[in-house]
Amino acid sequence: MTIWAIVPVKPLRRGKSRLAGVFSDDERADLNKFLLEHTINTLKVIPEIEHVLVVSRDQGALTLAREMGARTVLENGSPHLNVALARATAVTKTYEASAVLILPADLPLLTAEDVRLVIAKAQTPPVVVVAPDRHHRGTNALLISPPGLIGYRFGKDSFAHHCRLAKASGARLEICELTSLVLDLDVPEDLVLLEHSLDFKLDVGQG
Repeated sequence: MTIWAIVPVKPLRRGKSRLAGVFSDDERADLNKFLLEHTINTLKVIPEIEHVLVVSRDQGALTLAREMGARTVLENGSPHLNVALARATAVTKTYEASAVLILPADLPLLTAEDVRLVIAKAQTPPVVVVAPDRHHRGTNALLISPPGLIGYRFGKDSFAHHCRLAKASGARLEICELTSLVLDLDVPEDLVLLEHSLDFKLDVGQG
């Protein structure tokens, strides 16, 4: 199986806007850069993933991704995550990828071992593997084999939408709930949960 990991990234200085009351603009940019680096470094050591493809409208994020060995796609036009992911998926299909793994760059507990558990559930396509967030509303990882089997419905209640689309396509649906995938950083409450999980205080921007 030839797997491409697609990592969508918002502009580094504008992402995580709901944490503006906790971090300054510079600190949020540092946090977003750290999360992107962590995501790429984690994916690079997974043998099953042939390429990492970062999609963003932020040239700084794309430059960083290329420096780390990832491929990149520049997002243009009106900001729309699902459209950007569809375009990135089209790129993977030109290289005959057999599966795509959509992994947002805001999972601080992400481990290579757990990503491999997601991949292990996709050995017999057609299949869709969905990893929900801790509320069972959002989608924190989505593996689709073959690429393009279902459309993307990231946004409100994306977990339910992706499950529905998988069932409608006739593909096997696998739900994957793992500690490293359920916690994404969106609101201050998530920071508290992260600090409790790791037993440390997150100091963004400190050298």
